[in-house]
Amino acid sequence: MNQEQEIVWKSLENDCKKCTKCDLAKTRINVVFGQGNYYSKILFIGEGPGKNEDLQGKPFVGRSGELLDKLLAEINLYREKNFYITNIIKCRPPQNRNPLSSEQGLCINWLHDQIKTIKPKIIISLGRIAAMCIMNPKIKIKQDHGKFINKNNIWFMATFHPSALLRNTAKKSDIKGDFLVLKSKIKEFGIKI
Repeated sequence: MNQEQEIVWKSLENDCKKCTKCDLAKTRINVVFGQGNYYSKILFIGEGPGKNEDLQGKPFVGRSGELLDKLLAEINLYREKNFYITNIIKCRPPQNRNPLSSEQGLCINWLHDQIKTIKPKIIISLGRIAAMCIMNPKIKIKQDHGKFINKNNIWFMATFHPSALLRNTAKKSDIKGDFLVLKSKIKEFGIKI
């Protein structure tokens, strides 16, 4: 990112933090724009912030975020160093419910603008809802996780949301396998990590 892109990024973040397009703006504590290295070519996308994320204004900071960071560290990925992480929606749905289609529709342009600015080579969707929104509405996460698809010269892969691993530890080997596939793709593209 050059200086001009940096200005665009900061402006985008500031505008997003002022957003009141949907009712989630009335109940949020913080807009959770994203975190990490926005110069990276690797982007992780979840569905939306939870309670801890809303309180801190950062994505994936609760137990599931700690687990995700630990699993990614096993393949030498660190959010402040070599990837960026965000969500489809930027405000917490009440009681951590799934984001409504209308909320996703009103918020998705923030994500599209983030993608246009970062220009990632690889996007990993974390969980079914993110995968359905950004990859394919008919995706079956249990069958399709760990498989890359190319859309508009960006390689997309879906994997399980880390909160699913907290509920079902058997999925841990699946996500570890998916991250090994990711590591191979990073190497294939010559992305420095």
